[in-house]
Amino acid sequence: MAIKKSGLGKGLDSLIPNQVSRTREESKLEKKPETIEVMEKIKETNELMKDIAEIEPNREQPRRKFDEDALLELADSIKQFGVLQPLIVQLKDDYYEIIAGERRWRAAKLAGLKEIPVIIKNFTKQEVVEIALIENIQREDLNPIEEAMAFKRLLEEFNLKQDEVAERVSKSRTAVTNSIRLLKLPERLQQMVIDDMISTGHARALLAIDDPEVQYTLANHIFDEKLSVRETERLVKNITLPKKEKQEIEKPVNDFIYRDIEEKIKSIIGTKVSINHKENNKGKIEIEYYSNEELERILELFQSIR
Repeated sequence: MAIKKSGLGKGLDSLIPNQVSRTREESKLEKKPETIEVMEKIKETNELMKDIAEIEPNREQPRRKFDEDALLELADSIKQFGVLQPLIVQLKDDYYEIIAGERRWRAAKLAGLKEIPVIIKNFTKQEVVEIALIENIQREDLNPIEEAMAFKRLLEEFNLKQDEVAERVSKSRTAVTNSIRLLKLPERLQQMVIDDMISTGHARALLAIDDPEVQYTLANHIFDEKLSVRETERLVKNITLPKKEKQEIEKPVNDFIYRDIEEKIKSIIGTKVSINHKENNKGKIEIEYYSNEELERILELFQSIR
C-alpha cells in the first residue's frame, strides 16, 4: 500500500482508510438509507477477535516506557467495558505484530482477556514506523528522547528529509530539528530528560557546551536550583564566552559551583561562608562570625572533626 506524501500529517485515518475513513464502496452505499445495515457488515468484516496470545508487540516501536498506574486504570476500564478500539496488526510468520495499540494490548492482558479485537492490515516497514510514531505523538505518549530517536530513524533508515518527516507527523521542521539535536547529548543527560529532571529547553541550552562533564554538572545544578530555561541560557552564555570576554566578567563563569559549596559549608558550620576563587584553582574561604561566643562555637566544631 503506498502512502501519500501527506499521510501521517492527517493522522492515522489517512493511513488506515478501511478503519476510519469511508471506502469507495461504503460511500456509494451510504447514499441509500436502506444500506446502513450492509455498511455495518462491511465494517465488521474488517474487525476480528484474535487470541491475545497470538499477538506480540512491535519490537521496533518508538515507545519504550509505559506508565504502570495508567495501564492499571485502563485495565480496570477494559474489565468493565472491554476494548473499545481494535488494535491494528499485521500477520508475521506465526503471530500478529501490533502496529498500533500496544498500550491497549498490555492493559487487556492485565485485565485477563483471552481475546482482543484487531484489524489486520499489510504495511511496509516504513509505514509501520510512521503509524507507531504518529499514534504515540497524537496521544503524547513518547518522551522527548523516544520521539527524537523515531525521527532519526525515519531520516536515516528511510532516507527522508527533515521537512518530509515534519509533514508526516504534523510538526514544524524546526520542531523536528530541535528534537533530533537532543540525541547529541551524552546518555546520562538524555536520561535526565526522560526522567523530567530537566526540560528539553534546558537540554538544548546545554548543547552549546562541548565538555560532557561541565554539561552534567550544570544539568544537576539546574535540577537542584530549579533554574528556568532563561536562567540556564544566561549561565551557558557566560560559560561559552570567548576568553577575553570572560576576563571582563566580575565573577568566574563556574561561579555556581562555588556558591553550591558555600551553601554546603554553611549548612555544616551554621554561619555565612564566602569562597573567593582566583586563577590557577587558588582562592580563600571566609567564615563570618558575629560574637565571641559564635567564634568559640566554630572553633570547637573544627576541633571536634580533627
